[in-house]
Amino acid sequence: MQTRPSLPGRQWSAAQHPLLKPAPLAPDRRAALALLAAWAWPARPWAGDEAGLLRAGGCAVLLRHAVTVPGMGDPPGFRLDACATQRNLSEEGRQQARRIGAWFSSRALQPRAVLSSAWCRCKDTADLAFGRHAVWPALNSNFGDRLQQPEQTGRLREALARIPARQFEVWVTHQGNVSSLAGQGPASGEGFIVDSQGRLLARTSFG
Repeated sequence: MQTRPSLPGRQWSAAQHPLLKPAPLAPDRRAALALLAAWAWPARPWAGDEAGLLRAGGCAVLLRHAVTVPGMGDPPGFRLDACATQRNLSEEGRQQARRIGAWFSSRALQPRAVLSSAWCRCKDTADLAFGRHAVWPALNSNFGDRLQQPEQTGRLREALARIPARQFEVWVTHQGNVSSLAGQGPASGEGFIVDSQGRLLARTSFG
């Protein structure tokens, strides 16, 4: 995860160093400096602290399902009501999902909702990590039918705007949905933390 570097050098106040006492500023100059400060310092001071971001809330974890057996998409003729017909989690992926859940529980982080694609590899990831899920069609795979992507991404953005401060949600989904919203592709089992406007705040493998 990339973070903005902090500004170098010691910061003095006028009380600490009388030679640095500033002259009065004109209103337009004060406004310009305020804009510069807002640009220079990130809005969230805990960059690099994913747990801090989640505790602050107003965000969601876009979690790509854990590692699966080899393959792309699903076998011909697969059915959503029959997991055996789909591409499912490998044993490595099942262990990965449990580690993700342990990362959250060890930090006492409890999502207000765990939403999942209807695909079994997503539901299993959610259940192994959090012990629960609710299916939300907006998170479904659209592999082979990208015409649905703009509508699905729009629904994700609308839902993000409704997550309150000091609360977060986990959305278990597929690579295409995460990439469409965040502009970057996650690895299997990787989580993207996005804010209420869909901006990527952090990405983590929950190590």
